[in-house]
Amino acid sequence: MSGRSADDDDRSGTVVTPSAEFPPLDPAEVDALRRVGAQWRTGVPPALPVDPTLDRYRSRPAPGRFSRLAPIALFRPEPGDRGRRDGLVAAEPANRPDSRLGRRLGRVRRAVLGPPLTSAAVLHERMRKLVALPVLSSDLLSSVAYGPEALLTVLVLAGSGALGLALPLSAGLVLLMVAVGISYRQTIPAYPHGAGSYLVAGDNLGVGAGLTAAAGLMLDYVLTVSVSIAAGLHAITSALPGLTPFAVPLGVLVILLLLAGNLRGVRTAGNIFVLPTYAFVVAVLGLLVVGYLRAAGRGFTPVAPPVVPAAEGLGLLLVLRAFASGAVSMTGIEAVSNAVPAFRPTEWRNARTTLAWMVAMLVVLFAGLTLLIHLAGLVPRPGETLLSQLARVTFPTGPWYAVVQATTALILLLAANTAFNDFPRLLFFMARAGHAPRRFLHLGDRLAFGNGLVALSGTAIVVFVAFGGHTEGLIPLYAVGVFLAFTLSQSGMVVHWRRHREAGWRRRALVNGVGAVLSGLVLLTAAVAKFTEGAWVVVVAVPLLVLLFHRIHRHYHNLHAALALQPPPTGGGPGARPPSVAGGPGPPAAVPEYGPGSVEGEELPQELRHLVVVPVVRLNRASMRALAYAVSLGRPTLAVHLAPEDAEADRFREQWRAWGDHVRLETIVSPYRAVIGPLAHYLAALHAAAPELVLTVVVPAVVLRRPWHRLLHSRTEQRLRRALRALPGVVVTSIPIHVPE
Repeated sequence: MSGRSADDDDRSGTVVTPSAEFPPLDPAEVDALRRVGAQWRTGVPPALPVDPTLDRYRSRPAPGRFSRLAPIALFRPEPGDRGRRDGLVAAEPANRPDSRLGRRLGRVRRAVLGPPLTSAAVLHERMRKLVALPVLSSDLLSSVAYGPEALLTVLVLAGSGALGLALPLSAGLVLLMVAVGISYRQTIPAYPHGAGSYLVAGDNLGVGAGLTAAAGLMLDYVLTVSVSIAAGLHAITSALPGLTPFAVPLGVLVILLLLAGNLRGVRTAGNIFVLPTYAFVVAVLGLLVVGYLRAAGRGFTPVAPPVVPAAEGLGLLLVLRAFASGAVSMTGIEAVSNAVPAFRPTEWRNARTTLAWMVAMLVVLFAGLTLLIHLAGLVPRPGETLLSQLARVTFPTGPWYAVVQATTALILLLAANTAFNDFPRLLFFMARAGHAPRRFLHLGDRLAFGNGLVALSGTAIVVFVAFGGHTEGLIPLYAVGVFLAFTLSQSGMVVHWRRHREAGWRRRALVNGVGAVLSGLVLLTAAVAKFTEGAWVVVVAVPLLVLLFHRIHRHYHNLHAALALQPPPTGGGPGARPPSVAGGPGPPAAVPEYGPGSVEGEELPQELRHLVVVPVVRLNRASMRALAYAVSLGRPTLAVHLAPEDAEADRFREQWRAWGDHVRLETIVSPYRAVIGPLAHYLAALHAAAPELVLTVVVPAVVLRRPWHRLLHSRTEQRLRRALRALPGVVVTSIPIHVPE
């Protein structure tokens, strides 16, 4: 096997896990944690006035004011090694809202999206090649429905006499398809755990190149949805012209349906793609066979196309525009390299074979349709696609025309779902590196990246409506983002081979170099030739997006530097605080994301019995300040940590022991990944067990200096305050953490 071996470092770049929102401390931070813990002097901690395990009260569960359910029954013990008890596990009802409106909306949500799934339900389906082929090729193969037409639509501007150039241009596109396909075949064994252009370019060419590729991919995915939906509806309206006035609202409805399906948890490997893709391939192959038989009957003599007056002069610029327009038939060619882990063993070998099949089918369909359209003498015309015209000519009677149009529309509409799978994963990887808002790390209750899906759907709807659902208006924007990602990915592979210098690296570098050069030429051609037709939008949007990514990363970096644990000063005595200086460079860390709070009214101190509860997300300067403040009150103190899975809970307990275990810790595993609901219900359970207690919840609050920074945080403290508003005897106090800009 060529390429890198499968190790943990490789897998860390592409593995999606609910714990990504809770990155572990690096060794330097663990060392600082130990040194800070050594300075803590708390004396003998007072006994807790309530049993945090809730075991003592299980014999008398009763509903409280906060919930109709018995609050203690919302949690169960988490068994550890050798039978010991390590913490609690939040049951599914702990995630449910308590207001009447919230419960009604929750029932509607469950009816539409289904019941929540636990973190343990994350499965990596393994596909055999015959299933992976239609699943991963729907976007690529469906593009032949509009790729040849995009090429001819530009050529016909020079009159019907220029249509003869379609054949040499198509031959050039076939060579480009083969070259890029062979290049991606080499990417698969080099990155056997899956890697898109963002990861390959960033790994080999640097952060800037990776972000540029990411910007191109994001635009590509948005346009994939818009173009696929527009082309699918055009196929429908070609057969049913009466639906043409409703094309835009129908397209918006389809996008919303795809959003609902993906929020429900539609998987990339769903069998829903198998039948439509194979049906489309069979229908087009049948169209080609019958069409060429008819052409053979007349000696393959081309039918003279209708006379079309020239709207532009035939020149190099127009030919380049036509070539770049036809190149959109290659969209989706990198899908296999992103999904290598989804194949059955040997993964990289099966993925490479599947990619070879995909490219071969693409070449056959694209070249076959282009040549048959030329032989039939067809030209693009408003209101009906070229594929529809070809099907009418080839099947003048019988149901076969309807079959071709139905399968074409179906695969085009389903091809948009490729972006719904890849766009949220791209944002996940970017957010993990700190270049996108961290809310895109969150897996929803159906184990789908809901925030990324909503962002994609909203942007695609805006683009689709802005262009009136016209495919020809969207095509000029398409090629730039696609080939920008191709160029950077293949250039990164050249650097990869030179860096590792494995056997045959020169040959591999040459292959990827050829793919990079050809992709770069198409990129420049599309950017220059189509600049005035709309490509300028992508040319301007890419650097603006890269600038935005850098600004987001700078904010998270400053936040990490302000909250990073620092060793105490040399010679610091007992109780010395860590210096509040910015830490060194490093990847942005997950931090408590809370907003400013308010102060409740005071009561007579002799009437109060206190329990101070400190929710701890991650052991950093913010949590240390909150714990130090809580302990300084001289009241019984309990720390609570919510983890999405057992592995994160075990890791946090190890970090807690490394710090010194100065405060009693209670861990709660929230397998549905909710934070506010389980925490609020746990506090309600503590209060129900000892109603005379006043619970003081101490949370860090990051003070944001710029209003737009609020979009990068989830404002957890405010959400927790709202959740606890109906529960008496609970005080939420915030410790402000100021982040310098």
